[in-house]
Amino acid sequence: MASLQFLGAIGEVTGSAYLLRSAKSTILLECGLHQGRGADEANQAPFEFRVEAIDAVVLSHAHLDHSGLLPRLVREGYRGPIYMTRATHDLIDIMLHDAAFLQMKDTEWENKQRHKAGKAPLEPLYTEQDVEATLQLRQTLDYRQRIPISPDVQLQYHDAGHILGSAIVELTVEDAGTTRRLVFSGDLGNIHHPLLQDPEYLQQADTLLLESTYGDRNHRSYEETVEEFQQALQAAAEAGGNVLIPAFAVGRTQEILFWLGKFYRQGRLPQQQIFLDSPMAIAASELYFRYLHLFNDDDAQALVDTAHHRWEEWLPNLRCTRTVEESMQINTIHGGAIIIAGSGMCTGGRISHHLKNNLWKNNTHLIIVGFQAAGTPGRALVDGTERLKLFGREVNVKAPVHTLGGFSAHADQQQLLEWAGHFKPRPRLYLVHGEQDKREILQEQFRQHYDWNARLPAYKEKIEL
Repeated sequence: MASLQFLGAIGEVTGSAYLLRSAKSTILLECGLHQGRGADEANQAPFEFRVEAIDAVVLSHAHLDHSGLLPRLVREGYRGPIYMTRATHDLIDIMLHDAAFLQMKDTEWENKQRHKAGKAPLEPLYTEQDVEATLQLRQTLDYRQRIPISPDVQLQYHDAGHILGSAIVELTVEDAGTTRRLVFSGDLGNIHHPLLQDPEYLQQADTLLLESTYGDRNHRSYEETVEEFQQALQAAAEAGGNVLIPAFAVGRTQEILFWLGKFYRQGRLPQQQIFLDSPMAIAASELYFRYLHLFNDDDAQALVDTAHHRWEEWLPNLRCTRTVEESMQINTIHGGAIIIAGSGMCTGGRISHHLKNNLWKNNTHLIIVGFQAAGTPGRALVDGTERLKLFGREVNVKAPVHTLGGFSAHADQQQLLEWAGHFKPRPRLYLVHGEQDKREILQEQFRQHYDWNARLPAYKEKIEL
């Protein structure tokens, strides 16, 4: 009997991993990095399976909470195929190299402290060489193309509308003469995204894994969110302070650039200097223009017609800062600039330096445009902390914090209910990739709307398909 085991993103939104075992094969669905509280221990913990037993890996999209442990899997001996869409093939190159670089730098800093304390040095989770070995295993397929990935499992991708190349995963398993269809939503996109297509609707599955990141709420209307964004920029300009925007390098950054360009063309952008201070976000943004066929034709047409494959054509006062020296020079600007930098949850990267230099100023405005996981500095800022520890020192938080939930790249509660409601007859439904309280609220919504019993699997729980 084919089975599925839940090995990550259960009661949390990071570390996505699910293990499918059939009569003739073992498939790993996702291999995500843990982020937030307890992440280091979780990422270093032994895998809950024998690496040599895995026949294939299936990836929904490039975000690190879904892909970030792949180099460690390869480091421990995996040599099989890693399936993904074509856009994910290109994005994951950028993201995994960046992740390896940050881990090497973090380990180097930690080892200096350990050396002073007389402790043994640590090894990074993986290296650039492990990333290169991982990239050699990539296998791509287009949306709606069905291929066999093992003797008894077939794979088909559908557009999830979450980030460039994101996919809903459909796995068809031949089991003792019976065909079983497993559908994993991946991360479903917000239907209001101005660049990407809306998530595709599917209608048939025996087992459905549904993300529940925003299972407890509906987003604010997109029109109101855009207006609130412009008002926050105006308030910062009147106060004479900088605007800090922690943004995920893939997806959110490009959406923010799109709207800043719209404001500029409407004469509603008061700031004269805009910095995209993230080498990974710069590379990802350039990559977007290779995949214009995946864009939402209506909303993105102005960008396509105007930009000529360069964001600076769309937003003329944009400056992309690639080097550390260029990034440090931004700190000499005392007011009037917009600074977009990673990481999106403020867990590291260049945004940490800008927070250190600006959070204590009451004329700085911090705009949160993405989900902030529990235990991250970004979540602490959203929850109203008055002090934030950065680089070993506490910084007073005087800057007003704006939280713009409507820019989310994830479907909200109503969109999740509507998307799942297209399946007829109702498959067995399991809510994953969501904090526990969010899953419980969404579970109750499925009961009220559809009289549908959505299950909340536990970590390491195994079910039969």
